[in-house]
Amino acid sequence: MNDRMNSDITIAVVGDFEAERPSHKATNEALLHGADEVGAVCSAEWVPTQTLVTEAGRTKLEECDGIFCAPGGPYRSMNGALEAIRFARERRWPFLGT
Repeated sequence: MNDRMNSDITIAVVGDFEAERPSHKATNEALLHGADEVGAVCSAEWVPTQTLVTEAGRTKLEECDGIFCAPGGPYRSMNGALEAIRFARERRWPFLGT
């Protein structure tokens, strides 16, 4: 079994990034570490919850390989966070919420 992915992935991180929040910094680090362990290159694209109630926000999700709903709420737009969940569910998109 080949345990290396040898591919690039982009994860949409749904949340309202705040650099001073330890959980937000740790989210970026965890995604990079996990990808490195399987030989992938991962980029995290933070998608503010307010943008997810617009077509532009949903388009951003379509550009990614999976969705992670970030810890450390509250979200600025709960409706936006729920739209991300709906987006993933309706498209059978990889999704993780904590």
